[in-house]
Amino acid sequence: MPSGVVVLTDRLAARAPLDQVVAGAIAGGVRFVVLREKDLPRAERAALAVDLRAILADVGGTLIVAGPDPLDGDAVHLPAAGPYPPPAHTLVGRSCHDRAELARLTTEHYATVSPVYPTRTKPGYGPPLRPDGLRMLIQVSGVPVLALGGVETPEQVNACVRAGAAGVAVLGALMRAEDPTETATTLTRAFKEAVAPSSRRGSQPQSATKEGT
Repeated sequence: MPSGVVVLTDRLAARAPLDQVVAGAIAGGVRFVVLREKDLPRAERAALAVDLRAILADVGGTLIVAGPDPLDGDAVHLPAAGPYPPPAHTLVGRSCHDRAELARLTTEHYATVSPVYPTRTKPGYGPPLRPDGLRMLIQVSGVPVLALGGVETPEQVNACVRAGAAGVAVLGALMRAEDPTETATTLTRAFKEAVAPSSRRGSQPQSATKEGT
């Protein structure tokens, strides 16, 4: 099940070739990647999926493909509009934005909820839920939720986790990062600190260990 920091790809926003950016994020602790790039012909997209799966395989990670076609894999992330019922794959997620869309979920394993914060990637969606709105939707969701949209800082990661998110889905902050590994490390550390028992008891995040980052 996706958790922690999940990367959504956008080669057009990336500062370097997509495989390099993803490899950098993985070096920083990311273990789940959602391949978007829906404008590519299937053959090119499938070849990209092969490359990214190979990078993820080294750390036991998972590639999730946006859309109903798993590109010879077994994990997909579907849009809110469909298809319904969802296909039967090992891992199926869906994009949701409100209670009604969450209520339509059936056999999906997880959902993304967005936008939590203002985002440059999809400025048409909104208004942003903010952590309080995210918490309300998580409370009515029957599946684990990833917070999506404008998550760029450790403070935002912490707020999403405290709202009940199983993880955060990040696009712009990693695609546009000068150093994807450093950015992924920072955000992954923030997630680990937010879920640490000491953090939940109210101690300062700085006191949590940085082991594994």
